Amino acid sequence: MRTGRRRLRTLIATIAAVTIAGAALAGPAMAAITVNGAGATFPYPLYTSWAGKYKAKTGVKINYQGIGSGGGIAAIKAGTVLFGGTDAPLKSSELSASGLVQFPMCIGGVVPIVNLSGVGAGKLKLTGPVLAQIYLGEIKTWNDSRIRKLNPNVKLPSTKIAVVHRSDGSGTSWIFTHYLSAVSSTWKSKVGADKTVKWPAGIGGKGNEGVAALVKQAKGRIGYVEYAYAKQSRIPWTQLKNKSGRWILPSLSTFKAAAATAKFSASNGFATVMVNTGGKTWPITGASFILVKKNNKDYATTRAMLKFFDWDYKNTTAKSTATKLNYVSIPAKVVKSVQSVWHKQIKAAGKVAW
Repeated sequence: MRTGRRRLRTLIATIAAVTIAGAALAGPAMAAITVNGAGATFPYPLYTSWAGKYKAKTGVKINYQGIGSGGGIAAIKAGTVLFGGTDAPLKSSELSASGLVQFPMCIGGVVPIVNLSGVGAGKLKLTGPVLAQIYLGEIKTWNDSRIRKLNPNVKLPSTKIAVVHRSDGSGTSWIFTHYLSAVSSTWKSKVGADKTVKWPAGIGGKGNEGVAALVKQAKGRIGYVEYAYAKQSRIPWTQLKNKSGRWILPSLSTFKAAAATAKFSASNGFATVMVNTGGKTWPITGASFILVKKNNKDYATTRAMLKFFDWDYKNTTAKSTATKLNYVSIPAKVVKSVQSVWHKQIKAAGKVAW
């Protein structure tokens, strides 16, 4: 009887020791997982905030570098990161040729920002055509009659307009130039829309943060950034007249209104354009996308990455974080379609990753 009890105690002690050892191994293993990504600066404030909260919850580190959409596309194609970020969606043909999957992660607004004495946030009004003329270098001073006509109650200086644009391959520029092309036939024919264009005027800054910093440095400057950067840097943004003739301020509600016009389809990599919309929409709204290789080497890291994206889509804290930073979450029906694509197309070490 005593022998049986001793054996039972020994067995319990052994099981406990194995369990503790296993937990000790599993904990650091999860904590040791690092998922590397790089790309668009447009969603950077949101991605880094999500990453911090997710690490505190799971121990998994999401390392995202804001290097611009062009850099993110190059990095994922080269395989130097597990995921790339871009606000300029790739065409289906390019996705197929590069063995990539593309899906939207969030939606936000691009806003013109200005540095003018006595002109606060939302006080200056601009139309699309006037904004295009400013970026074409055709409107050269702030007291130009075309700007004064829109702002009879704003004291405008005779200061020369100094245009600031992106110097790197930028999805924010892709959204902005698509808008200018939609509202100005001259812009469309002379400059066009892309991540990089031949800017007719101005100086370049790297990333959204670089444009914000340059505009803040000197009076008379105008630039364009994702809304979170304007708010964080406390740089005044403008109103814009949208397609319906309404004067619109950038806000979560006007971004949501624009997002409702989006047509996401898995067949074209969920690519969509949300500029020059009507109703109560902010007219320079866009989605930010994630790029992932269809075939990955490490299963655990790939699985951890997809679990992070799933948390971003569905978790209450993640959605609240997006709202606080004025980004719009991706609709549940789109998320369902996205995750169907994950299941069908993303593999790691030869296994289905989701």
